[in-house]
Formats: sequence, structure tokens, C-alpha cells
Amino acid sequence: MRIAIFGTGGAGGYFGAQLARAGEEVIFIARGEHLQAIRRQGLRVDTPKGEIVIQPAHATDDPAQVGAVDVVLVGVKAWQVLEAAHAIRPLLGPNTCVAPLQNGVEAPSQLTAVLGAEHVLGGLCGTFSWLTGPGQIRSIGEVHFVKVGELDNRASERTERLRQAFDRAGVTVEIPADIHQALWEKFLLVVSCGGLGAVTRAPIGVIRTVPETRRMVEGCMHETLAVARARHVPLGETIIAETLSFVDAIAPGAISSLQRDIAEGKPSELETWNGAVVRLGREVGVATPLHEFIYYSLLPLEWRARGRLQFPT
Repeated sequence: MRIAIFGTGGAGGYFGAQLARAGEEVIFIARGEHLQAIRRQGLRVDTPKGEIVIQPAHATDDPAQVGAVDVVLVGVKAWQVLEAAHAIRPLLGPNTCVAPLQNGVEAPSQLTAVLGAEHVLGGLCGTFSWLTGPGQIRSIGEVHFVKVGELDNRASERTERLRQAFDRAGVTVEIPADIHQALWEKFLLVVSCGGLGAVTRAPIGVIRTVPETRRMVEGCMHETLAVARARHVPLGETIIAETLSFVDAIAPGAISSLQRDIAEGKPSELETWNGAVVRLGREVGVATPLHEFIYYSLLPLEWRARGRLQFPT
């Protein structure tokens, strides 16, 4: 398959490298020093099992030079999806599908509004991977997966071809029976642990073992579950217990991308994580006090990163 990775950050770079190593034709869309490093020395992914090097790597900052592809995997931050949707247009052919991988539940509708529903899949991924420098990604832990599906949950040839491509690459991949349910299941995990991690500045191994923060994580999950059900997303009765079990299996030193960005003074996905729980909850009359606390506590740091506020660290 001809696959464009639009946004070669931690997630996009990790999964794109796995696909390229397996023989798929992968084009990495990147920019600046990151792009130059990939062109010069290839894309390098440091994993616990050794380094993956994709060299030479097909990389560009101009989608118009690429032309139509079979699949676009969108790896930009959630707050960049709308801008990315317009830039993706030159990559589309009649049968191109676009699968967002970022955390959150709103990217499919944002892409659909710009590109049309016929091109858009639902998608999500799980990985603890991040940029450590130009052309260099670090990945930790054993949890790396992708889930994709048609927005109407029908079986399709294109999702099956994409599933097979990830399978050939050795990536755990699934086509869920309900992609919207899968998106909210992941959302329930990341906004609860990620937001609290950003407030406490503690890794997941600490948050899950300190009784007080563990109770807060569980409380955040209950709030997110209430919002999902009020929005008619059919999450199961055991989802919180299952998610907490998953949390207990994550590498203890892991931190979320939200936590990392806020700690480094960068714009983050706060608005599309905890901010989205608050906003989507208000739309359906569901109170989310824990998420409000996290969102409001981090908002000054987010605004400073975006130039809206100035104050010393």
C-alpha cells in the first residue's frame, strides 16, 4: 500500500517506521529540522528491542509533491487536525481513506467536515513514543496497537487491507465492532491518567499506586463514562475495571503526551482532552467536577504556551 504519514511525531513516526520496515511504500510528511534529519540520516526509532532505521526515507513537507495515496494516517496533535485536513487534500484520490490516530473523540467529524465522509475512517492508536530530537523517536513499553473502522461500522475492503498491512508489520491491529465505542474507551483512559499526570507531574506508576491519586483517576473515569452514556455511546458495565487493569500493566515510568508537552512549556491537547470532557458534558447536562479541576488548573500553563499569558516559571 502507498501510505502517507501526515505528522511524523511519536505515534505517526513509530507506526510509519514499522510499516516501512515491512515493505509498505510510506511517505513521511514532516517539516523543519525534523524533515532535514530524516532526509539526511533516515528516521530512527529507539525501542527496547533495538533501533529501527528507515534509510533512505521518503520524506517531504509538501503533500502536493506526493500525489494520491491509498491511506493517510494523521499523526498531528488533536488541536492541529482542522489545519491538517485542508493540507491533506492533495493526497486524496477517489479511493483514498484518511485515518486519524490522535487521542480524542472529535477528529473524525473534523476531517469529515473538510474532506467528506467518504474518505474518513475512525482510528486510534496506543503507544508511548515521542520525539527526542530531529529524526529521532524513542518508544518504551510493550503496548503498541492500532484500531480502525468505518464510521458507520460496516465491513469494508479498505479497512481490511489496512488491517493486513499493520499485521504484516507486526503491529497489533483490530477493526472494532463499534469504532466510536473504541474511541471513547481510549478517551476514558487518556484524559483521566494524562490530565492528572500533568497536574501532579508524576508518572503512571506513581499515580496508580498512591491511593488518593488512584481514586481521582477512577473518579475521572466515572465522569467520562457518564458523558459518553449521555451521548449514547454504548460503553460496557465493566469498562472502568478493565481500564484500571490496563493502567496497572503500563510501564511505570510512562507519561502521557499531554503531560510531556505541558511540562516542556509547549501547546498541548488539553482542550481536546479534559477540556473536551467538560465541554461535551455541559452539552448533555453532565457535571464533571474532577475534569473541571484538572482543566482549569492547567489552563494558565496552556495559555502561556500559546502566548495568551505571560508569567515566570
